[in-house]
Amino acid sequence: MDKKFEFLEHTADVYIAAYGSTMEEAYENAALAMFEVMTDTEKVAPAIEETVEVEAEDEYALLYSWLETLLVKFETQGMLYSEFKIASIQETPMGFKIKATVWGEKFQPEKHTQKVAVKAVTYHRMMVIKEIEKVTLEFILDI
Repeated sequence: MDKKFEFLEHTADVYIAAYGSTMEEAYENAALAMFEVMTDTEKVAPAIEETVEVEAEDEYALLYSWLETLLVKFETQGMLYSEFKIASIQETPMGFKIKATVWGEKFQPEKHTQKVAVKAVTYHRMMVIKEIEKVTLEFILDI
């Protein structure tokens, strides 16, 4: 895929379409897009590696929980991320589960330009579009 994500037109919040040739790649690009709203991700060094596991009842809740978990890490630990690798998205008896590794570093005001503060991930206009060899995830971030 040439394009990882794009910002779609929205009057008040940030509307994103994240793309991937697989579901895993689309979720990785959704996370990258969220952090790109907050800062220039090219300036975020992949210095700290963390494991992230998220469970949810469906693919919409999984996208919400994935992004929300990363946003909470930023809010509580000051962590910015620039690289994401989802090892697996598994269907479980309870729904779905993501196992991922993320890389980033602590926010440093002198290094990381602050763009827009993301307050929350929303379900509003959220879509999971599966096509042959292409997955598109659309979601809105409350800013």
